[in-house]
Amino acid sequence: MSETTASKTGLILAVNAGSSSLKISLFRRSGAPSNTSSPHDVVDLLLTSTITNISAPPALFSFSLASHGEGREAKKEPTQDIKDHASAFAHFLDYLKREASIDRSQIVHICHRVVHGGDYYKPVVITDESYHHIERLSDLAPLHNGAALSVMKACIDALPKANSIAYFDTSFHCSMPQHIGMYAIRQDIAKKRGLKKYGFHGLSYAFILSAVSSHLAKDPSQTNLIVMHLGSGASMCAIGGGKSLDTTMGLTPVSGLPGATRSGAIDPSLIFHYTNRAGRMSHDRSLAVDVHVTEAEEVLNKRSGWAALTGTTDFGEIVKHMKEVDAKRAAGQEVAEEEEKWRLAFELLLDRILGYLGGYYVKLNGEVDALVFAGGIGERSVELREAVVAKTTCLGFALDREANGRVDGDESVVVNVGTSRDGKRVLVCRTDEQLEMAKECALDSRFWEE
Repeated sequence: MSETTASKTGLILAVNAGSSSLKISLFRRSGAPSNTSSPHDVVDLLLTSTITNISAPPALFSFSLASHGEGREAKKEPTQDIKDHASAFAHFLDYLKREASIDRSQIVHICHRVVHGGDYYKPVVITDESYHHIERLSDLAPLHNGAALSVMKACIDALPKANSIAYFDTSFHCSMPQHIGMYAIRQDIAKKRGLKKYGFHGLSYAFILSAVSSHLAKDPSQTNLIVMHLGSGASMCAIGGGKSLDTTMGLTPVSGLPGATRSGAIDPSLIFHYTNRAGRMSHDRSLAVDVHVTEAEEVLNKRSGWAALTGTTDFGEIVKHMKEVDAKRAAGQEVAEEEEKWRLAFELLLDRILGYLGGYYVKLNGEVDALVFAGGIGERSVELREAVVAKTTCLGFALDREANGRVDGDESVVVNVGTSRDGKRVLVCRTDEQLEMAKECALDSRFWEE
């Protein structure tokens, strides 16, 4: 497929493929100028769809209307005909036509979130060349790139006249200074093999920068933030002057903060001791196991994180059990050693967040407009936000406990949960990667007829 321009009345479909999920949003260009009061007013949301449990059927299908008023909504309907990401997308297109009376031919651009873009720093139309480039990078983002590729293929097959455009999570971080992005290894080998820090969650950080700078009435290029994108995949980013200065994820998303199933940053030699036959730390070569890259990725990406510590990927469950155990202890009841795991998992994540936060504060010379919480955990965990900010009062940040407890009831994109005497803010931002892709697409003159 080659790059083609489309009618400005055409629809934009934004697709976000997770390892076992698919999030889809349909937009129409609003015609609003790019200097509009809200940076995201250039597109109107028509409807959304979410498909979960794709790899553990039955898949659950949801369909919600926004400004498009016609159609039947669905909420977590079990769907037997969804077996993979391709069939999930096909199911969505059929439902779109049958229940919302929108024909697939009205879709002119499909925006795909791609986690790892390697040396692609701008959105690219999917061609044979770019498809195979992304395919080669799948080993560096095994939980996501493969899913995105299967959806791309399904989109090209089902909508051959629409542009399928890849938007990369790594693009936002291309502004990182060289010394921050490099590892202390031989650079001739590193450059040949592309071994450097790429960073991820870039579409989320781009959305947050735009939304928060608008909320603060500041030009993005004058905005300094420490952003925490906390979900089952968790990362942080120091944004200085509207650009990524540093971020916690590195060559792959497994580095940095721990996640639901990811280890986060570890001593690189740990994986060899973790898998050896000795059952303890040993440098005896006869007890060593050949640990291939794929096995190491499997352990660190899928068999680690707070799921390995507690048995659940649900951080909300961890907080719930932690509070129950704390209540037992406060009541003078005996607490079993096994029950300590909930608080340990919470404290471990808190510790890692604070370590990066302190470093980023220094890198930004203490000139930070706001701490920003985002992602599913960042938006929902009252307790984690409170614990983080309690440790940053020494840096001048303050939490409004009442506002912090009311976030769920406030539908604003950016919610203020604390302001210090010198104006430093603590904010929650409801990030939207699909909206960010649609906005960038709508503003890109390469894709639209004059």
